[in-house]
Amino acid sequence: MSKQQKTNAMRILEQKALPHRLNFYDCDEFTDAVQIAEMLGQDPEQTFKTLMCVGKSGAYYAFVMQGTAEMDLKKAAAAAGEKSIHLLPVKEIQAVIGYIRGGCTAIGMKKDYPVFLDETAELYDEIIVSGGRLGTQIFLSPDAFLAATNGKTADLQE
Repeated sequence: MSKQQKTNAMRILEQKALPHRLNFYDCDEFTDAVQIAEMLGQDPEQTFKTLMCVGKSGAYYAFVMQGTAEMDLKKAAAAAGEKSIHLLPVKEIQAVIGYIRGGCTAIGMKKDYPVFLDETAELYDEIIVSGGRLGTQIFLSPDAFLAATNGKTADLQE
């Protein structure tokens, strides 16, 4: 495969000297984390998706959880210290975080929004997250992910 252009996520992991591996695959349009994992023969429970939300205060938050799971909005709001939260509309994702739908990662967003990683990540030595563009994955430990994002773990699932 030809040399891939680096994303902000890749640059940050390199700058912070955090161990990680990259995987590139063919993908031209949004495909969810579970479909990608199944297509690539990976464990869908080890593949984590990034959901961007807006709190009642107007603040933005990134919630990262297993691709197979549904987020409990009340638990997520409690983790963020908000009365309530809702998902950021898809049409606003790129403007807010700088990544497109399907290529969203909490690593290297446009601004340092608070990041919450579901506590199920601690079950794995390595998790898989988007690399910042369609067709790119990053494999890294939950600790490396938290160090890259200044994130916290929380119980986010229904």
